Amino acid sequence: MKPSVVLVNPIFAPTQKEFEETYVVHKLWEANDKAKFLAEISNDVRVVATDGGSGASAELLRQLPNVEVITVFGVGVDAVDLDYCKAKGIRVGNTPDVLSDDVADLAVALCLATYRQIPTGHEYAKTGQWETHGPMQLTSKFSGSRVGIFGLGRIGLVIARRLQGFDCQISYCNRNQRDDVEYKYFSDIREMAEAVDCLILAVAPTPDMAGFVSTDVLAALGPTGHIVNISRGLVIDEDALIEALAEKKIAGAGLDVFANEPTIPEALRSQPNVVLQPHVASGTVQTRTAMGKLMLKNLSNFLNGDELVAFVA
Repeated sequence: MKPSVVLVNPIFAPTQKEFEETYVVHKLWEANDKAKFLAEISNDVRVVATDGGSGASAELLRQLPNVEVITVFGVGVDAVDLDYCKAKGIRVGNTPDVLSDDVADLAVALCLATYRQIPTGHEYAKTGQWETHGPMQLTSKFSGSRVGIFGLGRIGLVIARRLQGFDCQISYCNRNQRDDVEYKYFSDIREMAEAVDCLILAVAPTPDMAGFVSTDVLAALGPTGHIVNISRGLVIDEDALIEALAEKKIAGAGLDVFANEPTIPEALRSQPNVVLQPHVASGTVQTRTAMGKLMLKNLSNFLNGDELVAFVA
């Protein structure tokens, strides 16, 4: 008999199709009465499949007492209750590494887009303003900038390698200093923000990171500074960011993630000095395919009694 899987939300269509062909898939998002739905299947379900945004809460897992493994389509597991999983012996697999290149590419693209005002230039050319108003206003040079990376993990390291090609002076802030890089280390993000022109957030999101980048960090970054976020929206105090942009306390922001996705505050959407993306840093066919294969491999390994390929718990 095929193992039963609770799929919390829709995922990349080819991956979901393979799940449905391989397992008995129960689609939680389609249930009108989720508690009743879970009660009817709870005895049979050993697996929860989800993504980084939806995760798996303790409330959900308490309704599925026989769950042994959670497989996450994504690298972030901040929405999975890891403490509950640890207490109950539930394994948690994710999909790191395979998405690092794409996320790093978008981080650099957002740096260039904010410094060089690429969306503004696009509209300026597309709407005929070049012809009617003459040359567009000058923008800012990115090459050679002092860039600070908050979170020099898998993705942060790939971003740093990309930035070396732009002759950037690279610094980083981690809980602990790495001994395998020569970039300048800061233990305090505010001090790093004060020393750089551009701050890139690539930190692994955890509950204690909520609002970590707040008014004091943005003030330290200063009126010529830019911020780029490809981590999670919760890392930035969104109200403080809106105020900093509106009052030109920082020069600009490139954002792929937001506090209450998919809702973006109008006060942020209306800012002329931001470049926004709808959480698509890993959103290429190639990477999503690789993520799906790793997710399925993780689950197959577990059910066959082998070690997970990639896991956090």
